[in-house]
Amino acid sequence: MELPVNSPYAPPKYVMLSGNNDNQGNLRPPPYRRNIPRYHSKKSRGSCLFKCICCCYCCLFLLTALILGLTFLLYNMYRPKVPSYNVDSFGVHAFELQSDMSLFTEFVVVVKAENPNSYMGFLYGKNSQVNVSYSDSQLCSGKIPNFYQPRKNTTMINIVLKGTSPFGSGLQQALLENRHTGKIPLLVRVKAPINVVLGRFPLRGFDVYVNCSLVIDNLSPNKKVKILSAKYDYDIDFNWF
Repeated sequence: MELPVNSPYAPPKYVMLSGNNDNQGNLRPPPYRRNIPRYHSKKSRGSCLFKCICCCYCCLFLLTALILGLTFLLYNMYRPKVPSYNVDSFGVHAFELQSDMSLFTEFVVVVKAENPNSYMGFLYGKNSQVNVSYSDSQLCSGKIPNFYQPRKNTTMINIVLKGTSPFGSGLQQALLENRHTGKIPLLVRVKAPINVVLGRFPLRGFDVYVNCSLVIDNLSPNKKVKILSAKYDYDIDFNWF
C-alpha cells in the first residue's frame, strides 16, 4: 500500500548526508551524472600503423627472398644459355632499277640458329623483324617464320626479304664504287621475340636483337655471293611484364 505524498511517514524525495548538521536544512538534489567520452590516444594509433608497416615490409622481404632463392635454384639446375645466330649464306634474287628511279631488291638470307641448352627449347613468335640496309638506306625487310626449336638443336632459318627504296645519285655513286672494289657493306638487323619452353610449359619471353655488319663481294642476281667478313652485336631485352 502506497503512502500519500503529504503523509508524515512518507520518505523525502532526496536525502543528503553531511557531517555538518547546520546545513541539513539546505538540501539540494545531487547533480546529474554524465558519461565522460573516452578518446583513443594518438600514441596507440601510431603504434598500430607502425606494426602494420613492419608486417608489410617483412612479407615483402620474405617474398623477394623466396623468388630469388627459386631463381637461383632453377639457374643452377638448368644452366640456361643464350642461343647464337650467324648468317650462313646470302643470296640475291632481284636487284632491279625501276622506271621511277626506285630500286627493287629481293634477298634470301639463311641464318644459322644454335640452341645449346639441354633442358630448354625456344618458341619464335610472330612479331619478328629483319631489315637489310646499305649506306644508311633500307633496301628490304622480312620476318622470321614462326617455329619451335627443340633443345640441343641447330636450325637453318630461311628469311626472304623484299623491298623498294629510292635510288638517288649518292646511293648510285657509293654502290658503283663498292662494286668496283668488290666489297659491298650491308647491315642486317634482326629482332626475334622468343619464349622459353621448359618441358612442355612456355615461360616468360625475351627479345633478341642482332646487328650483323656484312661485307659481300657482289649484288648480282642469281650469282653466288661470297661473304667476305661478318661482325655481330647482340642484345637481349627481357619481357618481365
